[in-house]
Amino acid sequence: MLRSSLLLASRSAGTRKLVESTPLTRPVVERFVAGDDVSAAIRATAELLGDGRLVTLDHLGEDTVEESQATGTVEAYLTLLSRLESHGLTEGAEVSVKLSAVGQSLPVDGEKIALENARRICAAAAVVGTTVTLDMEDHTTTDSTLGILRELRVDFPWVGAVLQAYLKRTEQDCRDLAHSGSRVRLCKGAYQEPATVAYQDKHDVDLSYVRCLKVLMEGQGYPMVASHDPRLIAIAADLASARSKDTYEFQMLYGIRPEEQKRIAAEGNRMRVYVPYGDEWYGYFMRRLAERPANVAFFVRSLLTTS
Repeated sequence: MLRSSLLLASRSAGTRKLVESTPLTRPVVERFVAGDDVSAAIRATAELLGDGRLVTLDHLGEDTVEESQATGTVEAYLTLLSRLESHGLTEGAEVSVKLSAVGQSLPVDGEKIALENARRICAAAAVVGTTVTLDMEDHTTTDSTLGILRELRVDFPWVGAVLQAYLKRTEQDCRDLAHSGSRVRLCKGAYQEPATVAYQDKHDVDLSYVRCLKVLMEGQGYPMVASHDPRLIAIAADLASARSKDTYEFQMLYGIRPEEQKRIAAEGNRMRVYVPYGDEWYGYFMRRLAERPANVAFFVRSLLTTS
């Protein structure tokens, strides 16, 4: 019930205004978001790379309703990639892109605009020697996102995909994408989805995650295990035991279980941290609260301590 309420709130303009205008929110947001601008993103990246972790950067912004917004997001990514190169960080840092932020949701030619904008970001990433992963959003965008992925991989075969284990279709999507050269991030999923398309029970989602993980680990691609769940991480390590450690990686979110991130990296594993930045943090922040009750408890404790 709490998760559903928070996910509904993530799309509420009224709740957004209230949360964003509350001064006490900011210190809590800073746990999950690196900062408002590209300089903050670069600082966080350098710190993470310095202790052996890898990074994927997300310039926050989604549900873009004007083409000018989409263009602005593209320019932000081009600036970010340029700054990563100038600071010598591209070897360990890539970018993650939500297609809704670059035009996918526009009412006229949204998919075409998103493809061309994503192509610009991929081209810039190729120039500086890094990669791009396409984030996945709610289930209504899955087919469109995978279609754009196929188009991009014609010229940029290294473009990564994200699949969400709570969707009932995902096991088959994993089979389709578990081929040589294919980079796939497997996560549980963070949107409110109907029972017709998504598993609702946590246990069922976990079982789906393991089934999907087996498909990816047995395939010829590059699995990216995005989970904070100790049990799923242990299962992933066991499934990957026959692989060399440069053929897969673990991923976690910025600000969540940082000591565990360091431990995994210290054992010689590739451990990548998903680092969001930018002032459009509200939707992302609310989904992080919805994912784990501990995040909500942290939020409430922080407000009480600060007040």
